[in-house]
Amino acid sequence: MYLTSPALRDQQPIPAEYAFGVVDPKNHVALSTNRNPPLEWGGLPAGTRSLALICHDPDVPTRADDVNQEDRQVPPDLPRADFYHWILVDLAPEPARINAGEFSDSITPGGKQGPAGPRGTRQGINNYREWFAGDPAMSGNYFGYDGPCPPWNDSLVHHYVFTLYALDLERCPVEGQFTGPEVLTAIAGHILDRASLTVTYSLNPAVPA
Repeated sequence: MYLTSPALRDQQPIPAEYAFGVVDPKNHVALSTNRNPPLEWGGLPAGTRSLALICHDPDVPTRADDVNQEDRQVPPDLPRADFYHWILVDLAPEPARINAGEFSDSITPGGKQGPAGPRGTRQGINNYREWFAGDPAMSGNYFGYDGPCPPWNDSLVHHYVFTLYALDLERCPVEGQFTGPEVLTAIAGHILDRASLTVTYSLNPAVPA
């Protein structure tokens, strides 16, 4: 089983059009086009009835003391945690691709609607819900894909892991609003195979992506 992309290269920076934020020389960060990247897959095991796709960043700071603060850097040795950017379930094996911008083609203040998604899929809530919880202009439930926007003063490059799971389930056993960890718990014991593609991103001009 494999997962590839005509636009992404493993262990290389993700193009800015697929990010939530881009470098801005004056304000550190500006909003980007936030398109979901194109993905392609193949070699699915026999018995695959549906797919689940999860994108997460394992490099998110666990403390916000220094995050996006002038004249500070988020230290590289700070413990890190997972931040989920996309949780997609009930994806049919065919067609064996997701087109660029098919699931996200902009930033939606307050988050995109869900959980119903294109092609009969369902999409979970990503962690921008927590990130924007205190911002009246942006707070809400963020369903579907919202791309990278790491702290602009982080001393670490962030990694974004797209993982595709081949399942023996036609429908993922989660209901209502669901998260990445809830999907991982629900599909345990039903994964026939998996494949991953990892890309990088940084908004810190002093840190090569």
